Amino acid sequence: MTLFSLPASHDRRVFLQSAAGLAMAASTLSETREGRAQEPAKKRLKVAVVFTEFTYRSHAHVILENFLHPYLFNGEWTDPGMDVVSLYGDQFPEGDMSRAASKEYGIPLYPTIDAALCLGGKELAVDAVLSIGEHGKYPRNEKGQREYPRKRFFDEIVTVFRRSNRVVPVFNDKHLSFRWEWAKEMYDTARELRIPLMAGSSVPLAERRPVLELPAGSRIAEAVSIHGGGFESYDFHALEVLQSMVEARHGGETGIARVQYFSGEALWKAAEEGLWSLPLAQAAMAAELGPDAPPVREFAQAELERAAPFGTLLIYRDGLRAMVLKFGREDTRWNFACRLEGDPEPKATAFYVGPWNNRNLFKALSHAIQTHFRQSRSPYPLERTLLTTGILDAEADSRFRGGDPVETPHLGMAYPPVDFRAMREMGASWKLITEDTPEPEGIDTGGPRR
Repeated sequence: MTLFSLPASHDRRVFLQSAAGLAMAASTLSETREGRAQEPAKKRLKVAVVFTEFTYRSHAHVILENFLHPYLFNGEWTDPGMDVVSLYGDQFPEGDMSRAASKEYGIPLYPTIDAALCLGGKELAVDAVLSIGEHGKYPRNEKGQREYPRKRFFDEIVTVFRRSNRVVPVFNDKHLSFRWEWAKEMYDTARELRIPLMAGSSVPLAERRPVLELPAGSRIAEAVSIHGGGFESYDFHALEVLQSMVEARHGGETGIARVQYFSGEALWKAAEEGLWSLPLAQAAMAAELGPDAPPVREFAQAELERAAPFGTLLIYRDGLRAMVLKFGREDTRWNFACRLEGDPEPKATAFYVGPWNNRNLFKALSHAIQTHFRQSRSPYPLERTLLTTGILDAEADSRFRGGDPVETPHLGMAYPPVDFRAMREMGASWKLITEDTPEPEGIDTGGPRR
């Protein structure tokens, strides 16, 4: 039973009627000009959306708008090719947008995840599930981790799958869980039931400025990834940026042996001891700020009152060392640099998010999610996000213990890389949506409405 269900808006109804007419016309054509049978039009998938909170610029907003309207991907206005048919919201704070969206787009808002997946019935009635467990008022534990209900959402989705004896593709926004054991259970359950599960960050899909493509099999000696946001929430994105660059190195991914958190003077002492490279961090910041970027320690010191720097050292099982750093307070800062064996010159880039402060990052992510839903296969490895989830939990442990190193034998996982360039924004979109383009106030991708 729905909480409420309102008729579709005129725009949506006209579009769907037009789409249905085109599909019917295509299906009645028995032959092409070459005399071959023409395939019928592909059906539009039905998508259920489960979210923690749907407010302006929340992940539910900036992902879902790309499922309701055409959006830019690599300079082309792209129809999602699927329809959102149900919503479930866990919280409805001041500024909630879900009720208005339900009314405007004629999408029922259900009181439970079960009902949303079954469209009010008893059996699974959708073709894909979009699970967005980010934002909302949820407690932090003693380690400082926000206890988002991603595992609970997943468990309730799986309950419907088991009862219906059928599974459909699922996307889990960001990391799998704040607890490693729960994340691993989600991964194992997906493998056991053959659920096509995708997860992860939007940032690896952003345009790289300057262009940087590391050849597969590169011998990487060390790497840094730099962000300008908060502990855990932005560390995750910086870890995914790092992992998306280094996982295709010579020998493939081998996993993590040790994780250690640094802050204050301990951070700079670790650099002096050679645990991480100041010149490499300088190259990463120069990719963003230009060749006149101030020395990283001076930059961090100047920003100290606004945002104290910190970092997490990763020792990989194959000997690779990497540092994830927080410098300054700039939430669009996503920088990477590495040094290849035998080459003293760093390779560096900054991930450009497009106009509107990270909001446009979600166009490429939405495209990747939709590809996953259509193909029932994640366009990049789920193991990447399982690994970054485990690193993030180990970082929280090290931070809670005052910076003690944390051994991570459970993160000794290996997986093959996947070429995901087809999912990345290469920059053509920002010729159409520029820095001077006003940001829309509501559900709006900045382009045509369907």
